[in-house]
Amino acid sequence: MAELSVSVVSADREVWSGAAKQIVARTTEGEIGILPGHEPILGILSAGEVRITPVSGAAITARAEDGFLSVENDTVTIVAGQAELVS
Repeated sequence: MAELSVSVVSADREVWSGAAKQIVARTTEGEIGILPGHEPILGILSAGEVRITPVSGAAITARAEDGFLSVENDTVTIVAGQAELVS
C-alpha cells in the first residue's frame, strides 16, 4: 500500500513526522486533500487545521498558520511560522 512521508514543522521545532494515508490542509485556495500519488504542488497555508490520517494509530490534528505545504514524490512537508498539535 502506498503511503505519504509527512513532516510538520514550525519555526523552532518539528511538530510531527511519520507515515500517513491522507492529509487535509487549508490553503489560501481552499481545503486540499493529499493522497499517495498526488501531483507535485506548492500551496500557501491559511490559518487552520491540518488533519493527518496516519498509517497506524488515531487521527492527528495540528493547528498551523503562516507557512506553506509542499508535495513531491509522496513526501509532504508543511512548514509554518506557528504550529502545534491539537489532538
